[in-house]
Amino acid sequence: MRGVVVEQSPVERIEDVEKDKKKKRRPNRRSKQNSSVSAACTSVNGIRREAPEFAGSGSTSNYVISNECQLPGASNVAFYSLPTMHINEQAGLQEGGTMQNQLIFQSDSAEKTFSKSCPELIAREESVRSYANMDFFLSHRIHHAQRKCFVPHWSMEAVNRALEKGNIFKALFRANAYNRVEAYCKIDGVQVDVLVSGTDMQNRAVEGDIVAIKIDPLSSWTKMKVSNGTLNNSALLDDYNLLPEVTELVNDTGKGKNKVEANYEYVNSSNCLLLPKKGVHCESSSFSGENVHSKLTGSAGYNYPNGYCVPALDPLQAGCSNERNEVASAVAKLCAMISSFPSKRPTGRVVAIIERSPRRDAVVGFLSAKPWGTNREGHKKDSKKKKNPLLSSNCEFMMLSPTDPKFPKMMVFVRDLPDCIRKRLEDGGVTVEKELVAARIDNWGEENDFPQAYVTRVFGRGGEIEPQIAAILFENAILSPEFSPESLSCLPHVPWEVPSEEFQSRRDLRNLCVFTIDPSTATDLDDALSVESLSNGIFRVGVHIADVTYFVLPDTALDREAQIRSTSVYLLQRKLPMLPTLLSENLGSLNPGVDRLAFSIFWDINLAGEVLDRWIGRTVIRSCCKLSYEHAQDIIDGLFDVGRFDTLKNGCPQLHGNFEWSAVITSVTRLNEISKTLKENRFSDGALSLESSKMVLLFDEDGIPCDSMLSEQKESNFLVEEFMLLANCTAAEVISRAYPDSALLRRHPEPNLRKLREFEAFCSKHGLELDTSSSGQIHHSLEQIREKLKNDSVFFNILVSYASKPMQLATYFCSGELKNNENDWGHYALAVPLYTHFTSPLRRYPDIVVHRTLAATIEAEEMYLKHKRILPKLEKEEMTRRCFTGICFDKEAAESIEGKEVLSAAASKHRVPCTEILADVAAYCNERKLAGRHAKDASDKLYMWVLLKKKEILLSEARVLGLGPRFMSIYIDKLSIERRIYYDEVEDLMVEWLDSTSTVILNLFTNKRFHKRGTLGKYRMLEDVALVTSPCELKPVLNLSEARGNEGGSSPIEGDTDVLSGDRAPISDVIEIEPTVFPLTVHLLSTIPVALHAVGGDDGPLDIGVRLYMNSYFR
Repeated sequence: MRGVVVEQSPVERIEDVEKDKKKKRRPNRRSKQNSSVSAACTSVNGIRREAPEFAGSGSTSNYVISNECQLPGASNVAFYSLPTMHINEQAGLQEGGTMQNQLIFQSDSAEKTFSKSCPELIAREESVRSYANMDFFLSHRIHHAQRKCFVPHWSMEAVNRALEKGNIFKALFRANAYNRVEAYCKIDGVQVDVLVSGTDMQNRAVEGDIVAIKIDPLSSWTKMKVSNGTLNNSALLDDYNLLPEVTELVNDTGKGKNKVEANYEYVNSSNCLLLPKKGVHCESSSFSGENVHSKLTGSAGYNYPNGYCVPALDPLQAGCSNERNEVASAVAKLCAMISSFPSKRPTGRVVAIIERSPRRDAVVGFLSAKPWGTNREGHKKDSKKKKNPLLSSNCEFMMLSPTDPKFPKMMVFVRDLPDCIRKRLEDGGVTVEKELVAARIDNWGEENDFPQAYVTRVFGRGGEIEPQIAAILFENAILSPEFSPESLSCLPHVPWEVPSEEFQSRRDLRNLCVFTIDPSTATDLDDALSVESLSNGIFRVGVHIADVTYFVLPDTALDREAQIRSTSVYLLQRKLPMLPTLLSENLGSLNPGVDRLAFSIFWDINLAGEVLDRWIGRTVIRSCCKLSYEHAQDIIDGLFDVGRFDTLKNGCPQLHGNFEWSAVITSVTRLNEISKTLKENRFSDGALSLESSKMVLLFDEDGIPCDSMLSEQKESNFLVEEFMLLANCTAAEVISRAYPDSALLRRHPEPNLRKLREFEAFCSKHGLELDTSSSGQIHHSLEQIREKLKNDSVFFNILVSYASKPMQLATYFCSGELKNNENDWGHYALAVPLYTHFTSPLRRYPDIVVHRTLAATIEAEEMYLKHKRILPKLEKEEMTRRCFTGICFDKEAAESIEGKEVLSAAASKHRVPCTEILADVAAYCNERKLAGRHAKDASDKLYMWVLLKKKEILLSEARVLGLGPRFMSIYIDKLSIERRIYYDEVEDLMVEWLDSTSTVILNLFTNKRFHKRGTLGKYRMLEDVALVTSPCELKPVLNLSEARGNEGGSSPIEGDTDVLSGDRAPISDVIEIEPTVFPLTVHLLSTIPVALHAVGGDDGPLDIGVRLYMNSYFR
């Protein structure tokens, strides 16, 4: 980058001159400290006004201080949810280089035009500070909105032109849940997210928008929030959910059947939903609630040019190559500059919104009965005359506070409120504030500080389960369990039997000992196992997957609805299926004792775990029994006593057919031994596992959570997992070879290198060796750390949890999109070059697409072999020399004229999508899978909140992960959650921060502190931070400390797969937690007692509150 000269645009120079003039004219109203900070700063983008964000009582905001000069606030603290050794709250301008080292981001003519037309932004710091409360400030801003608050967005023509030239970048906008005025934009191909700080710079973008951003000059880039030996997972990864997304390597299924892939997700991934594009069907969906009907629209179906998958052009070769090269060059320059200055984070500003997030139409929140747009004098007069001053003639707006902190507060026109709300207001009903409502953002003009919203439905009381569940489903665009009559008409009537013609075209396996292993409560059984002993220590292992594509035909109403749903969603106590119950739990489910259609894969495996041969085809099976994970574990442990069925914990499964229990027991034992060999080989080849305990909620007879416990996976879980992994890898290999442009695969990129280095530095600082050179080395290092920390399991759980933070999102993709980049196809955690989803077609639409592609491959192979007149010979030899599905792929046959013809004909028959359509399907399935995950997390949070609400106070020990002068971060192992405790600006609490040792000392003031007039309101009460008891009042309180012995509680939730025997005890086991005393000295990794309680419900978003558990005679 040496010798590169930055060329500042004329517009930027003009704006800077004008802003400098304004600065000189502005009187100095800041404190001495603020002035000293400001003196060292040079404004690049002008003054950035921030709308007030009140994350909690006592919080303050710097409204008009520029991003480079602002005083320390929550957004400046170098603290995140990873274990942090030191929080640096000193903010200031970070000069990272000279103008000669800056990137060239030229402004085009369109930007000049818009910039010149923008009115000057006027700082109103003192007027903001003079407002007594936020409502009056908002009212003031609304009634003085004639002055524009934001610069205009660029036209799309200007945006496209600037994108082509590389002057701006397309990015995904994601807000920080802890501080919404901080947002991070992800640019494809750039390893570091761009910080967009301040509402002015965000320019009306909201969570999930696709935006156009202009990068600031290097001199205004901010310092990375990380210090030596400190972990940093950026605000992008700040976990606002109750249950942190401790990613699991084996999270293949929503129902908790932890079988197959490493599904790494960002901890706080965007909830934005990609609406269906070409070939992805959508239709109207209804939800329970008032005034509700949302509609998704899409095209009619797949597009099959020439009846076969047409290869797509490489993205870098399509369109104008010069324009593509300019874009690639701009990205490369930005990446080079980031690499040259690794301690600095790029900053930028939003110049346009390219694609609005669907979340704009699904904002959930609470209305405030305090009106915004009210003339104060008129309001006082009308309030004396009317029962409800909200309906005063002078009242224009109400405030909508979203439950998702990543969204701004919104204005709602009173005149546009639903009739049900207006009627209640007319009757004087103040309980409207307790109602959970949904709204859409209608408009956010340049003249308004806040968006205008329109209430679309009312869910009910925010403190009740059903309204909260309805809101979760609506927010994530998840359809109700009911299916349309058109979809149901696609299914055969019951009772149904396998048609006789299917036996002619399928292999009959009904005499084979086949069985399922699933959670005891599972009803959709989509996979089964079998094993046969051959000669010379070779075993023939079979995986049998429900043949759903026999019932779900392409371009039918049922297929379209399955596309829309994309995945089954498993919440606590309920399931929202992708397919109708008749199909998912009856016709397609591999229930025991009945004939079922299946896709089967057989492998011949030796004692070393090597696959010698394989066969793939359609079959008819009859499962002999349905085993639960508990049954399988008992067999593995030698506890399955056939003579004493009545003593089994979950009863005995029924055995069907002419099989004996001895055959089932032998099969399970053999499969377990083979799976252990496969697992050992997989980790020897470089696989990575981040296994951790999982919290399981227990429910009473009324479906109300009554307890919780931590559970871990057992050998029976891993047994099934290994064979599902092998099946998915085999399917990926077959379809990618046969249809290299149209295979739906799943990839997992390498982790974020910067975050991985930070985690490595943290481990090193604590004397823990971590080799991050490969996925296998990370796994090996963690196993060594596990042994070293065998007496500190809590710390190891924290390390495993945060080892997943650098991991990127695993996603579906179309092979044709990355045809020239096959190195990007691999799965990092599994350490395999090819992977897909094949084993769960009853609850994942990508599996259905893979089944169709696999069926086309098998049919093309049969047609080719018939043409060569060698099929009869192969049928006698059973498994050898298959040209398309065998171990050895016959590339010459596939590329021959006959091979191309049969592959094309089979693809047309089975509706294998072309590259463009399949890419859209993959993108949509990615978004739906993520939405399902968000819904599950929200459901877990809701039920944990209900449990804490019921118990009022729960005591626990917590581990301190991060410390600073304003707050600490703690980890509660029993609930696997992380929380913050803010102790700054607390009445009667004195805070002493020792920077050199990263230590905080909390003590009580013996005398009342002196407050300046008018400043008392910003201080919080001590009770908000600590539960303080007197020594004479101590009594046993329910706690969450480590307990042993009695397990108690009722059955686990539906869909849970963990084997509960031997797990840690429920939280209801009472072990006394001793409070600590003042002064409290806290270091990193200290263990402290805390009290947890439920927050919100009828008066705000649900959350889990946490306070210090203290003991003092002075309270």
